[in-house]
Amino acid sequence: MTIHQILQQYWGYDAFRPLQEDIINAVLEGKDTLALLPTGGGKSVCFQVPALAKDGLCLVISPLIALMKDQVQNLKNKGIPALSVYSGMPFLEVKKTLQNAAHGNYKFLYVSPERLETNLFLEYLPAMNINLIAVDEAHCISQWGYDFRPSYARITRLREYLPSIPILALTASATATVQEDICEKLDFSKNQQRFQQSFERANLSYSVFNAASKQNKLLEILNNVKGSAIVYCKSRRHTKDVADLLLMNKINAGYYHAGLSNEERNKRQEDWINNNTRVMTCTNAFGMGIDKPNVRVVVHYDVPDCLENYYQEAGRAGRDGKRAYAVLLYNDRELQDLQLQSSIRYPEKEEIKTVYTAVMNYLQVAAGSGEGLSYDFDLATFAAAFKINILTATYAVKTLEQENILTFNEVFFKPSTIVFICEKNELNEFEQQHPQLELVIKGLLRSYEGIFDFATAIYETQLANFIHKKLPDVLQQLQVLHQSRIIDYSFRKDKPQLTLLQNRMYADSFMINLSDYAQRKLNFEKRVKAITVYVQQTIQCRSRTIAAYFNDINVKACGICDNCIRQQDLQISTEEFALITGEIFQRISEHAVLYKELLKNLKGIRKEKFWKVFNYLQAEKKICISKEGMIEKI
Repeated sequence: MTIHQILQQYWGYDAFRPLQEDIINAVLEGKDTLALLPTGGGKSVCFQVPALAKDGLCLVISPLIALMKDQVQNLKNKGIPALSVYSGMPFLEVKKTLQNAAHGNYKFLYVSPERLETNLFLEYLPAMNINLIAVDEAHCISQWGYDFRPSYARITRLREYLPSIPILALTASATATVQEDICEKLDFSKNQQRFQQSFERANLSYSVFNAASKQNKLLEILNNVKGSAIVYCKSRRHTKDVADLLLMNKINAGYYHAGLSNEERNKRQEDWINNNTRVMTCTNAFGMGIDKPNVRVVVHYDVPDCLENYYQEAGRAGRDGKRAYAVLLYNDRELQDLQLQSSIRYPEKEEIKTVYTAVMNYLQVAAGSGEGLSYDFDLATFAAAFKINILTATYAVKTLEQENILTFNEVFFKPSTIVFICEKNELNEFEQQHPQLELVIKGLLRSYEGIFDFATAIYETQLANFIHKKLPDVLQQLQVLHQSRIIDYSFRKDKPQLTLLQNRMYADSFMINLSDYAQRKLNFEKRVKAITVYVQQTIQCRSRTIAAYFNDINVKACGICDNCIRQQDLQISTEEFALITGEIFQRISEHAVLYKELLKNLKGIRKEKFWKVFNYLQAEKKICISKEGMIEKI
C-alpha cells in the first residue's frame, strides 16, 4: 500500500498534516531525520505510517509508560499488532514479549530507553527485523535541555547493532542548541534531514495576568470560557485546593497528581476525557500523550520554570482547531522566587553527597553493593526521617539521576502477577479438597493464557467481575492459594521506585561531573530568564515570542493574544495623533514642563498613547527630555 492508502485505511484521513508527508518520505529514503512538530502536530503518524509501509518492525523508544500503553492500545484498536516493554514488567513477561517481537507478526515494539542495554533485549535484537528506530521526546537526550535523561544518551549504542537502520527523532520543543545536540548524540549521518513545523497556533490565544486574586481570576476565566479545561499547579496540595475552590463555586472539577494510586489516576483521567469532569486541576504529571481535542482553556495557576514546559502544556488546548485559550496567572513574588530557584535546584556538591549517603543508609545498602536493586521509596518520608529539606532532597536525587547513579520513578505501577507453581494433578486434588476456591481457580485459568508457564499480569477487579464475586473475597482467596503454594502471587505496586544503577560509593570516592553540572545550572538560569521575559513583556506578540525562542523567526503576529489586542487598542488615528501633539506643544510652548505634570494635565488621554506620540516627536528631534525629566521644544 502507498502511504496515502495507509493513512486512509487506519486513520481515516485523505491528506497528511503539514510536513508529515515530507518526514515520512525522508524516513522511507533511509535518512536520519529530526522532526520538530508542536504539541498535537501528529508526531506518531510520522513513524507509524512508514513502518507500516515497509516489512519489519519499528522500534519506538519512549520515556513515558502511560504514553506507551496508550499508543499500543490505539494501534491494537486499529488492528495493528504492537507490543511494549517497560519498567515493572516481570522477567518472563518481558521475555515472552521480546520473543513475539523477534518471531511474531508484529509491527511496533515500544521500549523505555533503560531496556535497550539489558542482556535480554540485546539477546533478541538480532532476530528482530527492525525497519526504523523512532526516538520520541528526543529532547531528553540533551543535557543542555530542560528534561535531560541519562538513559537517552546511550541510545546511540544501537548504531553498533543496527548500523544501516534510519533514526527518526521527534520532539515538540527544542531550542537550536538542543536540536544540534540531538543530532550529534544520535550520531546522525551527513545525509540527514531536519524538519521544523511552525510553532504558530493560529487558533490559540495566549494571555498573561498579574492577578491580585488568582482565585477570583480563575473563576472569572472558567465562567467566561465554557467547555473542557486544564488548570496546571506546581504542587500536589495546590491541585486539591484549587479543585475544592472550583467545586465550592459549582464548577465540576477533579484533581490529579503522581501521589494518587494508579487506579485513582486512571479513573480521574477517564472521567475528564469522557467529559464527566469538566476541569482537571493537576501537576505536570498529567496530560502527556492524552489526545483530547476539545480542551477550550489551559490555565497555568503558577508560573512554569521554562518556556518548553509552558508551550507543551498550553498546547493541549484547541487541538480541534477551534478558538482556545492559554492563560498564565502570576504575581511579582513568584517571579522573585523563580530567580532564586537556581541555588535550590542545583545544591552544592556536599549537600548532594549528604543526601546520597542518607538515601543509602535509609535503604540499608552496604558500600560496594546494590547495583540493579529497586526499592519502594517515598521521598517525603525519607526527608522527614533524616530532617533534610524536602526541596534539597528532591533536587539532590534529580542530580543523582542525571549523573547516572540511580533512577527515581515517582509515577510507578506494577500490576499484580500470578503463576501456578504446582503440577496440574496437584491442582485437581486441591480443587476437590477446597471446592470454595474452585471458582477463582477456574477464573484465572480461563482469563489468562500461559499462567502455568510464566508470571502473568492480572487485574483483581476484572477477575472479581468475571466470576461474579466481591473484590475482598477474591483477594482473600488469592492469598489462600499463595499460602498453599498453588500459585506465586505478587501483589501490585504503585509506590514510587528508586533503582540503583551503581554500587554504593564509598564515602571518599563520591563523585559527580562538576563541569557538566555547572553548565546545566547556567542553562537553567537562561530558561528562567526566558520565561520571566515572556511573562513581563507587554508589547510583542506572545506567539512570536514563543516561536522565536525555538528558532522559528517567521511567525506573524497572531492578533489574538493579550499583547496583540492591547496594541490594537493603542492604534492611534491621525486625529488622535494631531490632538496629542497639539496638547504637548501647547503645554511646553512657553517653558519646559516636568513630564509628570504634563501627563497629569493631559486628561482623557491614555498614558500608552501619550508615550507613543512622545517617542515619535523625540525621534524626529522636535522635543527632548532632560535628565531631570523636563520636556521642552527643540
